[in-house]
Amino acid sequence: MPSPFRYLASLLMLLVLFTSACGSKEGKVEGVNMLYGTESKIWKTDKELDATGDKVKQTDTQEDERITFFANGQYNMTSPQGAVNGKYTFDQAGKTIAMTPDGSTTSNSFSVVTLTDDKLTLKSAEGAELRLEKE
Repeated sequence: MPSPFRYLASLLMLLVLFTSACGSKEGKVEGVNMLYGTESKIWKTDKELDATGDKVKQTDTQEDERITFFANGQYNMTSPQGAVNGKYTFDQAGKTIAMTPDGSTTSNSFSVVTLTDDKLTLKSAEGAELRLEKE
């Protein structure tokens, strides 16, 4: 069984790639409330791109992964293998999000490329993107 960190890293990479939304909303980062709606919002993967911009084929497991952001600064990522809970901080001015799994002292940070009511694109420091859409 993969380690929890590897699982989280996989989910976060998926999240990063999913959130690179295409279309006229690309590059638009709205308020943090777009991340969680009124109380919470569930996001699913739309597309994943590697650091060179090539599309990454999603496995059935990856297609079943979901991340829920809550208004209270908590998140929950689920997949057929299990769930990871944690806290997030969103920096609107810096267009970044940091996610820290419960029980970890290390956070994972991503650039927020797009954040609208129905599209979320996260980009890793290596340049991979996860494009998500509202479920």
